[in-house]
Amino acid sequence: MAIVVQKRDYSLHGLESKRAQERGLAGAEWYASPIPRAKMKELMKRKDGPAIRDTLIWFVALFVSGYLAFLSWGTWWAVPAFFIYGVMYASPGDSRWHECGHGTAFKTPWMNDVVYQIASFFVLRSATPWRWSHARHHTDTIIVGRDPEILTERPPIWKIILMQIFHLYGGPIEIKRFALHTVGKLETHEKAYIPASEYPKVFREARIYMLIILAVLAACVYMGSLLPAMFIFLPSFYGNLLVLLFGMTQHLGLYEDVLDHRLNSRTIRMNPIFRFLYWNMNYHMEHHMFPMVPYHALPKLHEAMKDDCPTPRTSLWAALKEVVIALRLQKVDPSYVVVKPLPATARPYYYGSDREEPELRSQLV
Repeated sequence: MAIVVQKRDYSLHGLESKRAQERGLAGAEWYASPIPRAKMKELMKRKDGPAIRDTLIWFVALFVSGYLAFLSWGTWWAVPAFFIYGVMYASPGDSRWHECGHGTAFKTPWMNDVVYQIASFFVLRSATPWRWSHARHHTDTIIVGRDPEILTERPPIWKIILMQIFHLYGGPIEIKRFALHTVGKLETHEKAYIPASEYPKVFREARIYMLIILAVLAACVYMGSLLPAMFIFLPSFYGNLLVLLFGMTQHLGLYEDVLDHRLNSRTIRMNPIFRFLYWNMNYHMEHHMFPMVPYHALPKLHEAMKDDCPTPRTSLWAALKEVVIALRLQKVDPSYVVVKPLPATARPYYYGSDREEPELRSQLV
């Protein structure tokens, strides 16, 4: 007899959205690890220096890798050369989009705005809609029916994950969204979190993005070569691998519908290169609990709250292994989650004010 798995409605206008509000999970108060006020004030201090340094390093790396890719064009060396350029284009683009969207990377607001707009185009995300989408993601993290940034539903849709290796699921959706915004329209779900006062900005940004894309395509036609698009626009697709792998480790395999980021977000240890590309977002549990702490202070924040948190995953690959195992099990049992034991010094997990601690159906590892 076949097992029938009941699927939940992950849309922002369905039954689950209404249910989340009724259960007090929408816009709720979240658990926060105890950190002294003076320490938190120190951690939240913004600086221009680290972000200026890292941005200059990023653009120099882009120029160098791009120049080497240009020299390799027409040879087999172009494959690894453009892969490196694509990674340098998309991965830091994703993390810089994220941090500058929070307005915490730089102390100077216009610097955040400029890098945010550049990075948004690099990763093909409409700047203003995604700013509001991400604000909702932080307000209602992995709350079904409320969070618009859940990577995959349960049971997991492997086709979407595999397509995202080359951004072939999200990329076309974003380009279609650019086109829709260009003619002054929004998707229905966007109206759930974008204020009406922001609509003109949404449409203006989309028109600029579309002009750039069309200009690049026109250059390709004029030159009779794909080369211009290989440097602008296409790296969002062929350079997306690390963006996907990093993103998969953030929340997949963990709890839905809880009010404790220790249960639904994952912190992992990374080598210095990955940490630079990811801008310390490997400290993801810490970031979600205290999103106004700048990326350069996240290692110190991790130290300040580690006695109240589960042990970090030991590496990117260890985290991905944990995720893949969890997704395979969720294919059969969508209620399966990974939960790590807390140290003796930690406060108990907080599942939500409307329910008692659930019976764990997870594998303690």
